[in-house]
Amino acid sequence: MTDTRPPRAEGSPGAADRGTPSGTTTITRAYRGGELIAHGFPLHEVSDHLETDGCHVWVDFTDPTADDLAALEDELGLHELAVEDALQDGQRPKIDRYDGHLFAALYDVQFDRASGVLTPSEVKAFISRRALVTIHHPDFDVSRLETTYDQNKDLASHGVTYLLWGLLDCVVDRHFEATDALDDEIEGIAEDLFDPKPRTIDVQKRSFALRKSLVQLRRVASPMREVLNTLLRRDLKEVDADMQPYFQDVYDHVLRVAEQNDSLRDLVSTILDTNLNLQSNRMNLIMKKVTSWAAIIAVPTAITGFYGQNVPYPGFQSPAGFVTSCVLIVAIGGVLWWQFRRRDWL
Repeated sequence: MTDTRPPRAEGSPGAADRGTPSGTTTITRAYRGGELIAHGFPLHEVSDHLETDGCHVWVDFTDPTADDLAALEDELGLHELAVEDALQDGQRPKIDRYDGHLFAALYDVQFDRASGVLTPSEVKAFISRRALVTIHHPDFDVSRLETTYDQNKDLASHGVTYLLWGLLDCVVDRHFEATDALDDEIEGIAEDLFDPKPRTIDVQKRSFALRKSLVQLRRVASPMREVLNTLLRRDLKEVDADMQPYFQDVYDHVLRVAEQNDSLRDLVSTILDTNLNLQSNRMNLIMKKVTSWAAIIAVPTAITGFYGQNVPYPGFQSPAGFVTSCVLIVAIGGVLWWQFRRRDWL
């Protein structure tokens, strides 16, 4: 069958792809005894591989249709409610138990440093004792998952548990990368706060964008603790007990992402508060300077107003009066300027 995707670079021998009649892109792999024995085979051969003792398969769908999953439902005996969840977006990160298999809903994330926007992408999976089926949109980089499998071939003997661990590890690593990128961006904003040339609007826009991204990341990353807790249960038959340390390592990464996310959200809130305080301080400084200059300007205004009265007084309509008014303006204005400078009001 004709391949609908660009040729894959050498070095990933197990990453053979094919296109289904509906236009859905699929990847299929079959393992036995820890070795890759087949790849790129059609869906109707999945059950043939599963009939072989010690064989387990991975099937990956990109934007499958209801007909695609209906065929797989017959092949693997999937529950209709799980298939319905797989076709609908907006699932909460979770793992559900059905008779004979598990259903997991996860989220991959992509962070754009230029805009500060975090984009989540759903990844769903059916997990049985002999097969793993992953479903996602085109924006999920499945080559990263294939690389994870290829770099950990020594764990392939653990069957579907190895495939499931690779999926979770790949997704949580993406959460980690997004958290580190957000950390770098927030540090950059913190440095811009005290820039000699204030960029108040830019700091506010970036801070709000990053805070929104942190909330989105928390929404998809925090429930991963429940997912890993479920998989770490000893009575779960779909998970090989020998892989427990690897799942525990992923769980530790999930906790670190959650803790770092909380600290970054607090830091962004602090940056926003600090930015508002700096604006208030700058406004107070400006008002202080304006008030000081207004006090100085009030002196000549008062003196010239007094000497401008159309009534006789000492020095009225004489050079002496003019000189006296000028001296008073300069002297009193100078004293006020010196006092304000001394108190750092100017």
